[in-house]
Amino acid sequence: MAVDDLNDLITQADAARLRDVSREAIADLITRGRLQTVEIAGQRFVRRSEIENFEERKAGRPSKDATATKASKK
Repeated sequence: MAVDDLNDLITQADAARLRDVSREAIADLITRGRLQTVEIAGQRFVRRSEIENFEERKAGRPSKDATATKASKK
C-alpha cells in the first residue's frame, strides 16, 4: 500500500464526525457493504475519499413512477 493510500485512511469514529452521524451509522454502512474497510494491525479503517464522496440512498423501495421511468429508458 502506497503512502498516499495510507494518508486517505481514517477511523470509523473520524468518518462519523466527518459525516456528522453516529459510529453505529458508519458500522451499519460497512455491514451492508456500502462502505469498504481496510484492516491494518487488527484495526479497521475507511477511506476518507469514500466518506467524502458517499451518496445517501432514499430508504425503502423506489416509487412506481421511478420504476416506470427506468423501464421506459431501456
